[in-house]
Amino acid sequence: MTRVLVSGATGTIGRPLVSQLQDAGADVRPVTRELTDPAALAAALDGVDAVFLLWPFASAEGAREVLELVGDRRVVYLSSAAARPYEVEIERLVAGTAREWTVLRPHAFAANTLRWAEQVRAGVVRQPYGEARFAPLHERDIAAVAVRALLGDGHDGAIYTLTGPRSLTQREQALAIGAAIGRPVRWAEEPPAEARERMLGLGWPAPAVDGMLRALAAPGPAPTRTVEEVTGVPASTFEAWASEHAADFIATMRAARIHEYGDASVISLEEVPVPRPGPGEVLVEVAATSFNPSEVGLRMGLLGDTLGITLPHTLGWDVAGTVITGAGGLSPGDRVIGLIDGAAAEYAVARADMLVKAPERIPLADAAAVPVAGLTAWQAVFEHARVGPGSRVLINGAGGGVGLFAVQLAKYAGAYVVATASPRSAAAVLALGADEVVDYTAAPLPSGNDVLINLVAELPASVTRLAKRFVSVTRPIEHPRAVHFVARNDPGQLAELVALIDGGVVDVEVDARPLAALADLHRAAERGNIRGKVTVNVDAVERARSQ
Repeated sequence: MTRVLVSGATGTIGRPLVSQLQDAGADVRPVTRELTDPAALAAALDGVDAVFLLWPFASAEGAREVLELVGDRRVVYLSSAAARPYEVEIERLVAGTAREWTVLRPHAFAANTLRWAEQVRAGVVRQPYGEARFAPLHERDIAAVAVRALLGDGHDGAIYTLTGPRSLTQREQALAIGAAIGRPVRWAEEPPAEARERMLGLGWPAPAVDGMLRALAAPGPAPTRTVEEVTGVPASTFEAWASEHAADFIATMRAARIHEYGDASVISLEEVPVPRPGPGEVLVEVAATSFNPSEVGLRMGLLGDTLGITLPHTLGWDVAGTVITGAGGLSPGDRVIGLIDGAAAEYAVARADMLVKAPERIPLADAAAVPVAGLTAWQAVFEHARVGPGSRVLINGAGGGVGLFAVQLAKYAGAYVVATASPRSAAAVLALGADEVVDYTAAPLPSGNDVLINLVAELPASVTRLAKRFVSVTRPIEHPRAVHFVARNDPGQLAELVALIDGGVVDVEVDARPLAALADLHRAAERGNIRGKVTVNVDAVERARSQ
């Protein structure tokens, strides 16, 4: 196993480099301050085969002593395309001391645009030289080239000039960032003299400011194919980089959270950091979540142990939104739905394999009604009740969010559907296909059914005489042929539901409320004043425009 010492291991290049080296099976020894401590550096070099050198100083002073300690090892030095005098000197020292050496000369890092983050959040990037063209380079591609040079053969003596695959003006880069985060961003040209004064006021040294402005004014380099030639994989586009780093530009979001259990007053709308997706996860800009009655129990602390809740907790299980950063077959711009944690926020992170493409026939925000209620109804009708053609099904509580799906799915399965509903829900239940509607407030529940699907908490004492089999999603029914279940997350079933919605078999009807009204929605539910399925709309774009 090759042991590699990586200087600057926690920096922009160091982080992806360490990860890629470990993925390649190398033993990585990260260092940070050891470069300035000869004893510590000598200890860190023990047993090391190769060194990635990122020199953190703007002069070559001390580099000779460090490279003498590195000695007869393979060295990959991260220089720059600017080839400043001190960088040229370090390149010369590396070539004179290392057993094998490679120099990387990257052009403009895509990560340099992170300096615009505050302006991007305000919707206007004001910088000089908007038409200056560069081929922004993804830090992951620099790391990928470094891995080949550190671990592979055929790179000794090579000086690699690295760029991204395509030149973009700075103005185009700002627009690409706006597209990645789903918010309008425009360019405002700043006179170079004003930019110079601004940067000097921020404490930048005058030589650095003047050098940067000269570089912006000069014609940008033509893109190279070096990344692809060395790694066998095309260099990443700036658009891909912007999508992956969307959270860095958005920074904060609104989220409905609880810090303690209690009544609806514990729900607060807070400004919190945008979550960052991990491996296999995507960042979703949330269009809507939905309200589920069980969230009242969660808020009161009745489900904390069952669900493994830790406080503070962001509410919301259903999500409908647009992918911002892709993974696992999902790409930026994909409209998705799913059952996740923390959807009552402007942005949410979810495993890509837990999401499915959203229905196209209904508005994206309305699709937030589908995951929890739809999966519960699907599993009740098809898995547990095993409804088929000719079945007589009594759906108790058909006017609720789950019931409206259950009625349609039972009809799709070929059943004769008897539904209980209040007078205010009866018309909606009939419109969705129920053959009979019983007003449970005025009439007893009918008997003679093959199966009862129960969706309400209160049951009559005679419930076991109503059907041959029983399925309940609320409280258990004491009977040998009764099933009580909690719905599970099943993206395959969710995708089948989406197909039925797009095929016109299942309709989705919602009552939409704003995120700011979530606490009031909880109070209304406790008073019994909720009918059907209620979605909770979230509009980050509109909020950004108003700021």
